[in-house]
Amino acid sequence: MKDDIYFMKEALKEAENALLLDEVPIGCVIVLKDEIISRACNKRNTDKNAISHAEILAISEACKVVEDWRLEECAIYITLEPCPMCAGAIVQARIKRVIFGANSVKAGCGGSIINLLEREEFNHRCVVERGILEQECSQYLSNYFKQMRKIRSVKNG
Repeated sequence: MKDDIYFMKEALKEAENALLLDEVPIGCVIVLKDEIISRACNKRNTDKNAISHAEILAISEACKVVEDWRLEECAIYITLEPCPMCAGAIVQARIKRVIFGANSVKAGCGGSIINLLEREEFNHRCVVERGILEQECSQYLSNYFKQMRKIRSVKNG
């Protein structure tokens, strides 16, 4: 049986794909019965669409695979804590488990700013695992933003 580390490494592969597209390196996989049923990376710049986050794209694909909007038996692995939009979509899709790597102190809605995933007031609450391969997930993001700052300073310099 595959474990959380295995699936987070698969999400990191998606983050690598985002880098190849010159996107913020965020990756996601959705798992059902120990098998990946969808995978995606951030594609906001590629799609020129504010909602083309890895989670939204992966949820959309997973719904097609299971032929339902409910993903009640699924787990979602994300390299970065979900934003408000993605956390809302995860709750709406009734995803059972949410596993993420790095915290997002500026937009995280899995506990950093607010916890939309486990709110008692909602009709669905997820089981949340935080910090899986946190160092690796954080490193992708920090390297990307360091590179972007270098590029901007050369352009503005």
